[in-house]
Amino acid sequence: MTADELPDLTTYDGVLFDLDGVLTPTAEVHMSAWQAMFTELFADWGVEPAYAERDYFLYLDGKKRYDGVAALLRSRSVEVPWGDPSDPPTADTVCGIGNRKNTAFQRVLDEVGIAPYPGSLALIDVLQTAGVPIAVVSSSKNAVEVLTVAGIRDRFPVVMDGAVAERDHIPSKPAPDMFLEAARMLGVDPARSAAVEDAHSGVQSAAAAGYALVVGVDRGAGADMLTAAGAHVVVDDLAAFVE
Repeated sequence: MTADELPDLTTYDGVLFDLDGVLTPTAEVHMSAWQAMFTELFADWGVEPAYAERDYFLYLDGKKRYDGVAALLRSRSVEVPWGDPSDPPTADTVCGIGNRKNTAFQRVLDEVGIAPYPGSLALIDVLQTAGVPIAVVSSSKNAVEVLTVAGIRDRFPVVMDGAVAERDHIPSKPAPDMFLEAARMLGVDPARSAAVEDAHSGVQSAAAAGYALVVGVDRGAGADMLTAAGAHVVVDDLAAFVE
């Protein structure tokens, strides 16, 4: 599908982007960190079936860290105490396990760094030149750091992330609340705005929030899954909107 065949994103009141897998390839880092952590954890605990790649897309992708941990453990009929966000990574609690994964993520981010997808950066340039308000809506508590490392933090006046969601008790995706609150913060109406997501939980969130256009970016979730979740159009890369 060419840019001429796709909706013109500059005609919307605002465009709100997920971060990992949409603006930056951090989804791959998250996937690797989750896989390494849960593979070891399930082996140590004798949990079956073993962690598989599909678990990331079914239970973790797009959700707040602790909600994802709880969902995946629940899928294996494993219950542990929720704990507290201050729990050390060694704690066998939902929060401790989530913090364990974040330690691995931070190590990769510090050692390797991150850069935005060229196609995503090109679309941001087009939207900003056209004066279209843009924001980030991410379940990650690392969103501000990732945006800063990627050199694009100053592009976004609004960052609705996992840290804000936790502070303000805003439910995680796929609930609509994060996309609704981000639109309020940006000063736009979801019914006249576009949302861009690569996770089925994020697509569900934006669709439930009533966005006029929900764009799915297929980085591995599958076009059929994104469409079924509520995406109006699915592309492989946001460069499709500017080429």
